[in-house]
Amino acid sequence: MKLILRSEANEFIKSISFKKFDLCKSFITELGAIKKPAAANLITLDEKINSHEIAKLQLTLKNNNISLTNIYSNDRVTVISGKSLKINSTLLNINDLKNELSIVPSDQKKDILHKGTVRSGDRISSNGDLFIMGDVNPGAIVSAKNNVYVWGKLLGIAFAGENGNRNASIASLCLSPLQLRICEVVAIGPKEKPKYQYPEVAILENKKIIIKPYPLNKN
Repeated sequence: MKLILRSEANEFIKSISFKKFDLCKSFITELGAIKKPAAANLITLDEKINSHEIAKLQLTLKNNNISLTNIYSNDRVTVISGKSLKINSTLLNINDLKNELSIVPSDQKKDILHKGTVRSGDRISSNGDLFIMGDVNPGAIVSAKNNVYVWGKLLGIAFAGENGNRNASIASLCLSPLQLRICEVVAIGPKEKPKYQYPEVAILENKKIIIKPYPLNKN
């Protein structure tokens, strides 16, 4: 099992691996070292976890000002247990789950490539460029200090230029977001779905976000 801890601003804090829910003192000490409010994602592979065990972990996290927001597992009992506690719990196949486990924390890698759908409630951020090979669903948030590229449908929220880069852009094969943000400028996505789906890019011009067709290399 692994906990991925992030701050309220979605900055990576810590990744903690553990085997049992009889949590040891060192585990509690690691949590206690986190001073700011944080959120945790629990990722498990081939582990059957009951609601009592999850509730125990949830309480331990809560006592350390950490909320358990998501559970990812390939075991149905674990997912049902999480949902019974009103925790956003997602059943994934082994390949998708291993992809979740292999995500490199944003403070340890400049550019990030994420393969697979970014689901509602998920947040992915990058200290450089962010590349998404898949869809970004409504309720998901993707952000980068530089550019955001979505090789799929962008239906959630995207934020580029977090570091003040006014030349940052947001590109997608189907650009139909809930919200776009570049630097300090925010734009709300269209209510109606586009009739035609083709690559587009959002950029800043005259302090406004505009959308243009994305120039693809003919070669």
